[in-house]
Amino acid sequence: QVHVEESGGGLAQPGGSLKLLCSVSGTLFSINAMGWYRQAPGDERDLVANISNDGKTNYDDSVKGRFTISRDKAENTVSLQMNSLKPEDTAVYYCSAESEDPEDGTKYYNWGQGTQVTVSS
Repeated sequence: QVHVEESGGGLAQPGGSLKLLCSVSGTLFSINAMGWYRQAPGDERDLVANISNDGKTNYDDSVKGRFTISRDKAENTVSLQMNSLKPEDTAVYYCSAESEDPEDGTKYYNWGQGTQVTVSS
């Protein structure tokens, strides 16, 4: 059974920093991309950043230059360093992991339960 666990959310002041951590265990196949999404009340779940198996990163324009995603492939963990936080960064942040069956190319997506990030003075 796949287990995706996030930690590190909380309350930060505008301009402050938080670091989110995510660990993945129990996947049957090797993990390809890992990433972070966020969802604010009334909004859809949107990509914040992801990182491929070869380390290529992709960021939403709203977080470029402020957030940094990194990954430890050996440990199946991914982190998101969030600096210069803004009130509009307030959302539930979800970790995602994509794995693939090498036999037929079927991809599997696993999600964590989410961790709340609140940016407020």
